[in-house]
Amino acid sequence: MGLTIHYTLTSDVKRPEDAVALLEKLRLRAADLPFKLVGDVIELHGTPAYDPDHLDRSDALTWLKIQACQPQKLERDGEEVWTSITPNDLIAFPLFPGDGCEMANFGLCRYPETFLDKARLRPSDGDGWRWSSFCKTQYASNPDSGGLPNFLRCHQGLVTLLDYAAEIGLLASVEDESGYWKHRDEAALVKEIERWNRMMAGFVGAMKDKLTKPGGPARSVQAEITKFPNYEHLEAKGRDEEEP
Repeated sequence: MGLTIHYTLTSDVKRPEDAVALLEKLRLRAADLPFKLVGDVIELHGTPAYDPDHLDRSDALTWLKIQACQPQKLERDGEEVWTSITPNDLIAFPLFPGDGCEMANFGLCRYPETFLDKARLRPSDGDGWRWSSFCKTQYASNPDSGGLPNFLRCHQGLVTLLDYAAEIGLLASVEDESGYWKHRDEAALVKEIERWNRMMAGFVGAMKDKLTKPGGPARSVQAEITKFPNYEHLEAKGRDEEEP
């Protein structure tokens, strides 16, 4: 949980080399922005491009490959369920915006027209090149990671990169939980990340209380917000704001 920016990329190019050229343009723009690390464009092709059930967890690209799998909703035995479709073609690059932030992955994939589900052949959603991903930026605001300036570099940098994706015809949609994608008001973004930090700290504190038995020791809850050096202050503020 945490403030996140979601984005979808699409392209109607036909050849893999044209998709590579678009991603190289985007990667070069990313390299001009104040991100901590921008990786190379990688290509994987095949049927499927890789085996999602046997990913090497020590592989630095594991998260990218997981995000490349396309979620699809379908009906099975009268119930709606979600499945995941592995691409036949994967072209993408990873980038690390900054300390405390999630890795962000940008790419284009082509998926099979049909896939096997419980011995039944089903059609996949859509065609052409596409990519849906997200990056949680909230915890770049941890004072130990650089605080507010670090968060702004990460979040605004991603927005700038998505602006360029729109310029070169790659961007399909953006959902920015901070609202910054729409209003571009830095002061409002600052207020929003401060509100999210208080809200998350208050939520985690309340969860600890619910998990602690009366008279027993306080229960530990693993959450990124508890790593903030000012967590207790944020928790108190968050709880005050929750009270009617």
